[in-house]
Amino acid sequence: MSSASSKSPAAHSLKALAFSDAKSRTLPYRLHRPPPSKTGARRPLILFLHGAGERGSDNQSQLVHGVQPLLTGAAALGEALFLAAPQCPAEQTWVDAPWNTRSHTMPARPSAPMKLVLGLLEKLMQEEAVDPDRVYLTGLSMGGFGTWDLLQRRPGLFAAAIPICGGGDSRLANRFKNVPLWAFHGALDEAVIPFRSRAMVAALQKAGGRPGYTEYPGVGHNSWAPAYANPAVLGWLLAQHRTPARPGRTA
Repeated sequence: MSSASSKSPAAHSLKALAFSDAKSRTLPYRLHRPPPSKTGARRPLILFLHGAGERGSDNQSQLVHGVQPLLTGAAALGEALFLAAPQCPAEQTWVDAPWNTRSHTMPARPSAPMKLVLGLLEKLMQEEAVDPDRVYLTGLSMGGFGTWDLLQRRPGLFAAAIPICGGGDSRLANRFKNVPLWAFHGALDEAVIPFRSRAMVAALQKAGGRPGYTEYPGVGHNSWAPAYANPAVLGWLLAQHRTPARPGRTA
């Protein structure tokens, strides 16, 4: 990836905000807003889900991995976009499922933090100049699980997704087989075994989907580093547009 320039937005410059639902449950998040469009054009939105090590309430730790490469990459592509990075509370998860197994069944309901993420996403799409056909989803590790989970629950929301070193419920691949997707994993990952991504990609292919998959030889858990550092990855993501006929809410 091209090195950051003085014109590239810095991760620490994202505005610190908090989303509250009708029951006063709150979720801290950071939001990068692009400059207003002179033509009134709507902008794409990337929803970024962090990993387990960045949980908390400081509304800062979720910026450690991934956010800066995404912002720098978008600037290098000349793409003005929104980027939202919520922070999962300590001791909670984006998905109520284990990470160290070969499979899991999608919980009937989203986790408490994920419910707030869905509320936040709805708020941003209503209140900001977001292009509804260019809403993108990506996450790493725990956030990779969250990415698969959101695709299973709300396939119609997203134009494309990049799940990194995560896993989902392979039995539900048919729900989101038409969503453009590029998954990544490190071949030496011991925190989340590569089988989790391989299984999801195989299930999508069996369902008729055409997912992309890159597995890095010699790389452990931090496969997000080479994935986000590759300008072709973000370029691919931002080139995708939602298919209007895609089914919407599923769970």
